[in-house]
Amino acid sequence: MLRRIAGNLFWLARYLERAEWRARLVDANYRLLVENPGSRKDELWPLLTVTGEWELFCEDYDTADERSILAFLTFDRRNRSSIASCLEYARANCRAARNRISSELWLEINTLHLEARRWNSDLLLSHGLMAFFAELRQHFYRISGLIENTLPRDLGYDFLSLGKWLEAAENVTRLLDTRYHFLLPHPRDIGSPLDFAQWTALLRSASALESYRNTYGNQIAIERVVEFMLFNPTFPRAARFCIDHLQSALKRTPGAWNGETEIIKSAAVDVPAADNLFNKLRSGTAAAAIAGGLHEYLLEIQNDCAAIGDQISAAFFTGE
Repeated sequence: MLRRIAGNLFWLARYLERAEWRARLVDANYRLLVENPGSRKDELWPLLTVTGEWELFCEDYDTADERSILAFLTFDRRNRSSIASCLEYARANCRAARNRISSELWLEINTLHLEARRWNSDLLLSHGLMAFFAELRQHFYRISGLIENTLPRDLGYDFLSLGKWLEAAENVTRLLDTRYHFLLPHPRDIGSPLDFAQWTALLRSASALESYRNTYGNQIAIERVVEFMLFNPTFPRAARFCIDHLQSALKRTPGAWNGETEIIKSAAVDVPAADNLFNKLRSGTAAAAIAGGLHEYLLEIQNDCAAIGDQISAAFFTGE
């Protein structure tokens, strides 16, 4: 496999996962505001801080109102990380790797990309934001199903897995960060009905509510939600599960190249940052993470994920 194709598959998976998590992030925050009448609609602004895009937003928008923030995060092409932009980059990488994927997968990704090109504020608001994001989730479910059911478990699948699990591990921290660091700024609200509703909405946005209840029962507690979303080894959207599977993909991935162009079979590449994060999540607990500052702990994981991405890129996609 060429370095270029390996990189295309890795970034195809990353952009698809990023687009899905962005959609979940916006949907989760919007639901929290809608389901709590006392919330103000302009409180979508924390998303810009969590994603690190506040300054970029201010370059093109005068006010941080609901319509502007939704446009920026969902379909603004000037924002390279908007959902529509991520789908555009995913489609470009998909096209470059057409010979490594199924025609069904290409058709689904291309169809979603073409739909995203027609998105605008009027469409979102007339369609209804909850309905819009619910329909978008169905697209991502179909794409995920096609990847799992139409692709052989070969080297190409391993590079898709590396991109998917790395992106998912990072993005679950952003989902938690919007809730914990921004949406509950007042200690007096902890344990209140508002607190319960917000954590429930967060679990629902990650399709984790039923799995959480099967594990812990109906009581929604901060420490248990953090434990479930960061350290659970069995739930597919938990950070530990993601890094476990990233490690497995790395062990299956050859690490030597024939000259500058083609992968040949050899021992797997060592990615120290992945080992460090794996050990951190395997031995970590929610109580310790919260006691030391959950926001800071989540930022550490995001930095670890960035280091993993850099090391994978250097090992596989960049010629010496």
